Amino acid sequence: MKLNKASNVSTATVVAAGLIGGWLTARESGIRPLGTIPLAASGYLAARSWNEKKGPAVTAGLLAAYVGAFGLSHPLAKKIGAWPSVIAVSAGAAALAYVVSDSQ
Repeated sequence: MKLNKASNVSTATVVAAGLIGGWLTARESGIRPLGTIPLAASGYLAARSWNEKKGPAVTAGLLAAYVGAFGLSHPLAKKIGAWPSVIAVSAGAAALAYVVSDSQ
């Protein structure tokens, strides 16, 4: 089994899948820590790609935004609901990944 070349990965898709997949895994399993598996795997895959495409400084910034989106979804969920919160932060983080890394 081999990963795709880092330069060929659509990180916007991976970011959205990690955030939404992590939330769904936690919700459907009833075991919140289990949601970190897709979140961490997607974060690794995206960071690997960002590092190859843009270097370590941009990778650190995008990774901080990815983790920050996860953190922001929790207080936002109390205001607008869990599903809308996850969609909103996923869309924002994916858009940022697309603009900074994927669109070039």
